[in-house]
Amino acid sequence: MHPAGLPFVGASLAVAALGRRRRWVWTTGLAAAAANAAFFRHPSRVPPTRPGVVVAPADGTVCLIENASPPPELGLPDEPRLRVSIFLSVLDAHVQRAPVGGEVVSAIHRPGLFGTADLPAASADNERNSVLIRTPDGVDVIVVQIAGLVARRIVCDVKAGDKLDIGTTYGLIRYGSRLDTYLPEGSTLLVSMGQRTLAGETVIAELP
Repeated sequence: MHPAGLPFVGASLAVAALGRRRRWVWTTGLAAAAANAAFFRHPSRVPPTRPGVVVAPADGTVCLIENASPPPELGLPDEPRLRVSIFLSVLDAHVQRAPVGGEVVSAIHRPGLFGTADLPAASADNERNSVLIRTPDGVDVIVVQIAGLVARRIVCDVKAGDKLDIGTTYGLIRYGSRLDTYLPEGSTLLVSMGQRTLAGETVIAELP
């Protein structure tokens, strides 16, 4: 389980313990603890070892594939890049993993709305946290955590200057969300709309 889930599971167990004389309180507390433990699960994953690949940053379903400009807060040229969006339901594991290995150039949080995360407008309107990763070959890949209708808290554990291996856990979003990955020009897309992904394992593209 991801450490961010410990307070939620602990609080639920405390409710169960305090209400053990009342069966419905005890049952509700245990059910909430189990649900939170499942939501904050942190399954082990084995990233691919072949070079030049981009893996899914999240468990979920590919809900959008299009060309779009990167988040303006990153200060990059306003040139469209191939963007792959993955929608996470409340039943998916909600830890996020680095799509490539490299150095974090910037990690920037931007406040916003909490609209439905599977809509195209979510990329521009919703609260988000954008991370730019530069591979050892000098290729930039952007991954963006986007809050959803239920998600109200984005956790990002990296900052500029940090080094990441491909598939490394770097953050978490609570209760339903979306991950956008912006690929450099010349990348080869390897996923399709509606495809299920596993964070850190499913290869979504090959770098140019």
